[in-house]
Amino acid sequence: MQTTAQLWLVYKLTGSAALLGVFGFASQVPMLFLSSLGGYVGDRYERHRGVIATQTASMILAFVLAALTLAHLINEWELIAIAFLVGVVNAFDVPIRQAFLVQMVGKEDLPNAIALNSSIFNGARVVGPAIAGFAIAWFGEGWCFFLNGLSFVAVIVALFMMRIAKTEIKPSEESPLKSLVQGFHFAMSDPPVRSTLLLLSVLSLFGLQYSVFMPIYAQDILRGNARTLGLLMSSAGVGAVLGALHFAARTHYKGLARWIGATSTTCAVCLIIFSQAKVFWLCVVVLFVVGFAATSQMAATNTLIQNRVPDELRSRVMAVYATMFMGVQPIGALIAGGVAKRIGAPYTLTVSGSLVLLGSLVFLSRVVMRLGKLQTSAGT
Repeated sequence: MQTTAQLWLVYKLTGSAALLGVFGFASQVPMLFLSSLGGYVGDRYERHRGVIATQTASMILAFVLAALTLAHLINEWELIAIAFLVGVVNAFDVPIRQAFLVQMVGKEDLPNAIALNSSIFNGARVVGPAIAGFAIAWFGEGWCFFLNGLSFVAVIVALFMMRIAKTEIKPSEESPLKSLVQGFHFAMSDPPVRSTLLLLSVLSLFGLQYSVFMPIYAQDILRGNARTLGLLMSSAGVGAVLGALHFAARTHYKGLARWIGATSTTCAVCLIIFSQAKVFWLCVVVLFVVGFAATSQMAATNTLIQNRVPDELRSRVMAVYATMFMGVQPIGALIAGGVAKRIGAPYTLTVSGSLVLLGSLVFLSRVVMRLGKLQTSAGT
């Protein structure tokens, strides 16, 4: 809800595609520079308390944003500043929470837990934008921010009620800098982890920028309103939920690399179709497929990494995952906003989808070639 209302408010105040890109940059650039520090904290201190701290900070920022908006004291730069602070909190929250997931459920149930987590997260993407679209039309953006703040109360209470077995954190004599680098070194030295992370970063850098331009499509291309925006974003969210549930229903986890390549290719093709679509129902259909494919790819990548990483490096490697997934998005948002100012949002998304398609085909060709060699050697 908060993300949808912020995007709508930025565009309503400015009418600028470039500032939508600046907003996306500000909200996610902390992930690029600070998630490694968040991973270090998650491997050195108790993760349970860490998640409680980050959720509390997010709640406070949501209430501050609501108060400023309801008092009519908000402008685009204050929106961008608060988005930046939320990004700082997320840079610590994401790697700590991803590692805490294993501590909650155990490694044997991890693949299903990751998929379930994705379905819950994307379920919010279905309900949130739809409610936000109607709430903006009826009550205004400020109440979306206020309801988001209230939602954290339930989360924090649930976290305090958890009884999690404490894990022994071994003291380290390494320098913090060396410790930070260890997660990146593991990720880049493991070929499956490295290749899937690189493909995910291509999707994040170019493909996922479509959400930044949703207000433009809703208002200028489809001639709609805030409700149109909510329905478009909810369509992608419905696809994302079904993608996560489909992945959770898998009875085995072989062939993850092929699945990652196939879903990335599907996502890219649908982004290209969406970029030039001018009919509402077609936009809804292709966004549904984009949500399904992108979430399936993310869940498969997360599962592959979590199954290969040692426990003592888990938070730091998940920080690398967060950096290459969420950390590159602000760069993509800034680039997309600048390019859209010159050539328009539709052609910007066409170029972005084409780059994701190229990366997917390169990944698939390498995976197929490698698997073919393995099968040939096994046959001989």
